[in-house]
Amino acid sequence: MPKIFVITYSTYGHINKVAESIVAGLKKAGATVGRYQINETLSEEILAKMHAPAKPDLPVIKAADLPEADGFLFGFPTRYGTMPAQVKTFFDSTGQLWAKQALAGKPAGFFFSTGTQHGGQEATVFTSLPVLAHHGMMFVPLGYSHPHLFDNSELIGGSPWGAGTVANGDGSRQPSEKELELAEAQGEQFAKITSKLSA
Repeated sequence: MPKIFVITYSTYGHINKVAESIVAGLKKAGATVGRYQINETLSEEILAKMHAPAKPDLPVIKAADLPEADGFLFGFPTRYGTMPAQVKTFFDSTGQLWAKQALAGKPAGFFFSTGTQHGGQEATVFTSLPVLAHHGMMFVPLGYSHPHLFDNSELIGGSPWGAGTVANGDGSRQPSEKELELAEAQGEQFAKITSKLSA
């Protein structure tokens, strides 16, 4: 079965909560999972002023680790419809891998969080696709593969681009049951696709 890395950057923990369901879906499909976080670039002083909780006890991903995996699911919050600076800094560190095309042909997907329903969930993925293109990686979206994406009875983060959650501007809203079910479905689907590609 494929080895898939779930790599996140999370300021307030919403993305890490969604990642737990992503991992559950991957394991349900039999994948081996590596769980990593992206290095924080803000100082402890700034994080304290932002009332950000402590980071989880996860290894920090390094660019040199990436070739070990058969596929990747990246999770991070939006920053004005694009990836956070911390995530951009990490991708900028992958230049040597790009030069060798060491990640070419590997599948990747995204999951995300925003403060509001219209805060740029799809734009965050769309503006991240050039990284995959330059590495020759294949984008694997969630698609309309789950009934929750047709559910208009309540606020549900996520889209055909990937699973997601809406945190509220103050971070008070936690991922809902349906959002977590979408995340688990994305993990399971991604593992199955990656398994076929890596066979």
